[in-house]
Amino acid sequence: MTRQYLVECDLSGLDRHECDVLVIGTGVAGLSCALAAGEAGKRVILLTKDTLEQCNTAYAQGGIAAALAPDDTPEAHAQDTFAAGAGLCDEENVNQLVRLGPKRVLELIARGAHFDHENGVLSLGREAAHTSRRIAHARGDATGREIHDTLSGAAQANENIALLEHALLVDILTYEDHCVGALVLMGGGEPAVILAPATVLATGGIGAIYARTTNPPVATGDGMAAAYRAGASLMDMEFVQFHPTALATDTYPAFLISEAVRGEGAILRDADGYAFMRDYDPAAELAPRDVVSRSIVYQMRKAQASHVWLDFSSISAEEIEHHFPTILRTCLSSGLDPRRAPIPVAPAAHYTMGGIQVSSDSRTYIPGLYACGECACTGIHGANRLASNSLLEGLVFGLESGRKAAALSDEELSGLMAPEITSGPVGNGRRLLDVGETAQALRELMWENCGIVRDGTRLREAISQIDHWRGRMGTPELRREVVELADMLCVARATAVSALRREESRGAHFRTDFPKTNDRVWKCHIVLALSIGEFVQES
Repeated sequence: MTRQYLVECDLSGLDRHECDVLVIGTGVAGLSCALAAGEAGKRVILLTKDTLEQCNTAYAQGGIAAALAPDDTPEAHAQDTFAAGAGLCDEENVNQLVRLGPKRVLELIARGAHFDHENGVLSLGREAAHTSRRIAHARGDATGREIHDTLSGAAQANENIALLEHALLVDILTYEDHCVGALVLMGGGEPAVILAPATVLATGGIGAIYARTTNPPVATGDGMAAAYRAGASLMDMEFVQFHPTALATDTYPAFLISEAVRGEGAILRDADGYAFMRDYDPAAELAPRDVVSRSIVYQMRKAQASHVWLDFSSISAEEIEHHFPTILRTCLSSGLDPRRAPIPVAPAAHYTMGGIQVSSDSRTYIPGLYACGECACTGIHGANRLASNSLLEGLVFGLESGRKAAALSDEELSGLMAPEITSGPVGNGRRLLDVGETAQALRELMWENCGIVRDGTRLREAISQIDHWRGRMGTPELRREVVELADMLCVARATAVSALRREESRGAHFRTDFPKTNDRVWKCHIVLALSIGEFVQES
């Protein structure tokens, strides 16, 4: 199996930690995975490069989708998911998601999660491209925080789970083509080895490679890059979802204005107050996210403006205060009041449909290595994620990956814990670029050349510039910002290469030089792996 290491490092003298299951990432997927393995009696190390709370899950506002209403069905949820996915959804995994989804949400409630109710009944909202009200939400618009608090509390209370904060994944370690753990950089700057027969990546997305994103700065694609270097495949990297409505202020990351606001009746308007969305799609504000995002971009270009306006006037002040307290509080802190006037919004990079290619049980092609959540590509989202399916995917497939990882036999455990791994001396860091400046330049490059609207010329320019920067990285030294930049360059290149190769427009991927969908040629996946070269198509 072809593989690379980011750094050259003699592992023999490093501090070592051992466990049965190593889980990297503390969002809904990582926490669900760790709990499944820990509750099965396995020794788990739960690792995060920042604090427990720094993850996309904690930022999620809108809710979690599941067929919980009496008049809703998993089949209807599946059909909406397929429609949003533009022909590239994995049918088996989608059916597993919608079938297990209601049960997993009810289990979450049994753990203590408090979802919003009205008149004693679970309150369900509607978001774009859903044909039914099936979005369960908590604390109005702080659903992710409620889910994260519930799962993290349970994980911290489980004596089988050891939390390791401020520990950055550097490389996946393999021995005889098996994953045997990871090389990590501890908070004090010292490298360490964590050995485990089962390693699960739940490291989130790649939003931090874009100048405008709703993701926290930790979303630098570390798990995807490390898995790729270890020989795993990346799939569907061209499909990056841009949320249509993030607050148009100078804040980084951009504050997301939940799609649930438009689901409750908020209207997008230009500077003259014109409601423009019906000019682009009959579903107007409830069109799929890619349509709404492109429509806003076109409208901004027409007006030579940096944003459009989101008008809450059809929602009462009481409803805003009750259903969207976080949004209201953040707007007020920026000098904006949606109860009294429209607020400025513009699209921002939000979610990665692609990621590490996994099977239906979350396995990668490397024995002992699993992936779940946003860093994994299960094929559930296809070319465009249906709103509020991401928390559900993390909940369902995080738990499944934890169960699979915990199921390794005792014989396999002892066989994979033994090897000594040495890959040479510590790298000397022959860098020829400034890390901070290059990271910001990369974000601007990706936003302009590989953003909401793309074309071949700009994608080629992006790839060429990324290759130039990668060539000047030298041998990265073991510092967090250097490792993160190397990972960002890796996943940015994968995204641009996949976007260049897909010569059509589909879902969240739009090419002005190939504006139509071409099912005859491109109803397939683009897969990248070191062992097969730059790309391969899969039907």
